[in-house]
Amino acid sequence: MKEMETNNISETGIPRRRALGKGLEELFNSEILDYSTVEEQIVNETPKDEIVMLKLDELRPNPYQPRKVFEKDALEELALSIKEHGVFQPIIVKKSIKGYEIIAGERRVKASKMAGLTEIPAIIREFNDTQMMEVALLENLQRENLTAIEEAQAYKKLQETLSLTQEELAKRLGKSRSHITNMLGLLTLPERIQEDINNKKISMGHARVLSKLDDANQQKKLEEKIIEEGISVRELENLTKEPNIIKSNPQRKRESSQEYLYLQEEISEKLGTKVVVKKNKIEISFVNGNDLNRILEILNIEVGR
Repeated sequence: MKEMETNNISETGIPRRRALGKGLEELFNSEILDYSTVEEQIVNETPKDEIVMLKLDELRPNPYQPRKVFEKDALEELALSIKEHGVFQPIIVKKSIKGYEIIAGERRVKASKMAGLTEIPAIIREFNDTQMMEVALLENLQRENLTAIEEAQAYKKLQETLSLTQEELAKRLGKSRSHITNMLGLLTLPERIQEDINNKKISMGHARVLSKLDDANQQKKLEEKIIEEGISVRELENLTKEPNIIKSNPQRKRESSQEYLYLQEEISEKLGTKVVVKKNKIEISFVNGNDLNRILEILNIEVGR
């Protein structure tokens, strides 16, 4: 790396940290936060002489990082690329009491270690705890890297920290209210079932049905049936309609004036985003290009190049 100019160095010899800047502050205060915009803006607005090389052993994970499991094959593939071409995009960090906390780029850090590197290009910025949490959550959510349980735990942590209702959280993240409700419902399941969801022993569809029940023993017995007999989600739903099954979330009554409410919630849940059905049209919300592609894949729509 080029030597940094003296006006970017403090008296202690440590690169001066820059605040987020007005543009990013406005992004964090916007109605919907787009992670790609945050990272892109920080990288694009950072002069080359402010990108520094930091030792990998000085870095530690973002304490609000929701992702606990990193796929080994994907990391090895990234490590090979880094070994051959280096790290193209700098990570973003915050100075802490001991070393630096990773704001964005933990996969790049892990892969760089696997590739045998000792340092990595980085941009130092000042983030508060709330911003660190939002960026960690959004980096994973908008890049589809979290397991269902990690996603639910991230929602819960963000909701509690920012004192948001489920509706406010859904709006902030550009998700449907029913999606947030269903994801948070997974955290009511017994720990063993949550582990099986993480390990992909049962599907999200199965988990969602089990989370509607109020008896842990019934949940465990039905989960065993899913794993041992391979019953479908539809078959599981039929089993939960039996009179001996205790339901915790009775179906909400629909108001006659909102004839499309049920359909709206069903589509929202299917697509994992806000959907509005009104006046003979359907409005589907998306956060960014990646989110739009995710929705198109669910709808099995191929766009010609």
